[in-house]
Amino acid sequence: MKIAGIQFACSVDKDKNVENALRTIDAAISNGASIICFQELFNLPWFPKDRDEKAFELSYSIHGDKVKAMREKAKSAGIVILLPIFEKDKTRFYNSCVVVDENGEVAGVYRKIHVPDISLWEEKFYFSAGDKGFPVFQTSFGKIGIQISWDNLYPEGTRILTLKGADIIFAPTACAFKSQHLWQTAISGNAIANGVFIMRVNRAGSEEKQDFYGASFCVNPEGELIGGPTGIADSVLLADVDFDYLQHIRREWPLLRERKPENYKEILSVTP
Repeated sequence: MKIAGIQFACSVDKDKNVENALRTIDAAISNGASIICFQELFNLPWFPKDRDEKAFELSYSIHGDKVKAMREKAKSAGIVILLPIFEKDKTRFYNSCVVVDENGEVAGVYRKIHVPDISLWEEKFYFSAGDKGFPVFQTSFGKIGIQISWDNLYPEGTRILTLKGADIIFAPTACAFKSQHLWQTAISGNAIANGVFIMRVNRAGSEEKQDFYGASFCVNPEGELIGGPTGIADSVLLADVDFDYLQHIRREWPLLRERKPENYKEILSVTP
């Protein structure tokens, strides 16, 4: 089965960014992709570079027009779309990813749990920590987990998703500067430790304060590249995945079977 990750540079016009995304989806569909994932905050410039109350106006509900357009596309093409958005839910705001299934229905939402607060990634000013745990979404193409950006640097999340049955984990990110080695190493390690496919989809384009480098990639359960890294320009990353292979690799490397959770209780009480 073929999957795709879409990276592109965002302008300040969020509606034109959606139009660009819809055109790029067609390219992924024409190449046979059944599951398509976008970059973190897919249709917005990287507003968390600083703190600005006006930026909350960029948020929207999962029931809004932008998600509706993707639902129509998913239904017409019979594909699954993973759509990272700036979600508004009543009085709270989240860095989220909407899962749209092949019938055009919203299968659910993942909300980023680990929200950083560092220079140029001032996310705690905007986003509440995710409150939906680590859901696994069942689709006709396989079981999908999601870890947005910093979530991937906390291996507990990837382990939980794998234990709950995820075949693949998608990792939308917004990474700039010289961090590609860190991200590829961490994500490859997570894939190996859990015997799971992982696709990282990173932002591209030069914005006011950051140069997002793209370099999206996909690794197999042995941490080997099976797609990418892409370059710095707008790109469609394609990868072929075989979820039946997971059973083989988990027999060959029985890491999950040999877990000793009774010995891990200290993780709940020990602090650095």
